[in-house]
Amino acid sequence: MWYKQNKKPILALAPMADMTDWPFCQICRKVSGEDFVIFREMVSSEAIVRTNEKTLKMCEFDSNERPIIQQIFGAYPEVVLKAAELIVKNYKPDGIDVNMGCPVPKIAGKADCGAALLKDPERAVNIVKALKKANLGVTISVKTRLGWTDNDDILKFAPMLEEAGIDFISIHGRTRQEGYTGIADWVKIAQVKKLVSIPVFANGDIKNQSDIKRCLEITGADGVMIGRGALGNPWIFAGIDKEDIPLEELKKIVIEHAKLHIEHYGEKAITTFRKHLAYYFKGIPGMKDIRSELVRVVNIEELENIIKKIPN
Repeated sequence: MWYKQNKKPILALAPMADMTDWPFCQICRKVSGEDFVIFREMVSSEAIVRTNEKTLKMCEFDSNERPIIQQIFGAYPEVVLKAAELIVKNYKPDGIDVNMGCPVPKIAGKADCGAALLKDPERAVNIVKALKKANLGVTISVKTRLGWTDNDDILKFAPMLEEAGIDFISIHGRTRQEGYTGIADWVKIAQVKKLVSIPVFANGDIKNQSDIKRCLEITGADGVMIGRGALGNPWIFAGIDKEDIPLEELKKIVIEHAKLHIEHYGEKAITTFRKHLAYYFKGIPGMKDIRSELVRVVNIEELENIIKKIPN
């Protein structure tokens, strides 16, 4: 299995809805090389089994993205299994990851998916058992949180998933109730690591090389999964902090990323690329006026002209 091939701590790009798509993954590989694993943004198991064209397109990837894990979400073991079988057969990722941590209401609310599975461990276990029993030939993993409202929930939840046969688990150090507020509890992740024998990836509040080192020291985890800390900062997987990247290089990568985004989604998609622009230029001094222009950009030519105005 891919995660057993590397003896040093594993670095992983976390699955993020509307962010970890083909264009962004291509950019991460270009600037950070091959020594990290990509988790693609989650797809709906219900949409997959209904062969929704847009959702199926989200599962496509290039060979240079390997190792790559496709994350799926769903509430029903039989549907999640069927979706996983279709994905593995048609797209052949290196693993299937089940989202058991998404806090947004439309997923964790009435859909009974994502973090809602923390409140229904029996259903969560049955999803894992169904996937493992099918012998899909890929890793089966779970990304979750510390709990719904109680951060001790994970101390019962993780061992149950291990017993169900999960290959590894990634834990965001917050509860569903906390969302993305407060500080990620790496100490609680360390407690989980001592409870289970499967690999554990730590996630939450990892923004730079210092955070990576400190998180690994505190948690004892087998690796770290980086989400928001990688947005606008694809160099993080290469051991480089954003502030050490020459502005000329950053500008070049922004344009390249934008062109890949348009190639993948079409000319009008530059408006959906604005979210990435906000991250790329966040924290750079003297950018107030430029940022106000970037959030209104409507085509690639305009973006290139704005970027040219930024002094190196």
